[in-house]
Amino acid sequence: MSQSEEVHVFATLVAQAGKEAELRAVLSGLVAPTREEPGCLHYMLHEDPQAPANFYFFEAYKNQDAVNAHMKSPHLAAALGKAGELLAAKPVIVSTRLVAGG
Repeated sequence: MSQSEEVHVFATLVAQAGKEAELRAVLSGLVAPTREEPGCLHYMLHEDPQAPANFYFFEAYKNQDAVNAHMKSPHLAAALGKAGELLAAKPVIVSTRLVAGG
């Protein structure tokens, strides 16, 4: 696998005021099953310590097919169903390819 095939995804999710703990729990529940996906290289959830309503995923997959499989996974669909009512805004998701510094 070459680095040029890897896809990195950055996702930003913002909780509604007072819903931070609920959203954290839903998002945390994605980590273990996603890491079990065959094409997943990294899947990490971060929280902004200065703005605890802001959550960030850093994801790395072997290729675009692995990203597509993740997006169709039952655990992601279930989590997004639960998270929808907890979000202050639509998630921002950016897919990238590494240019330098790997």
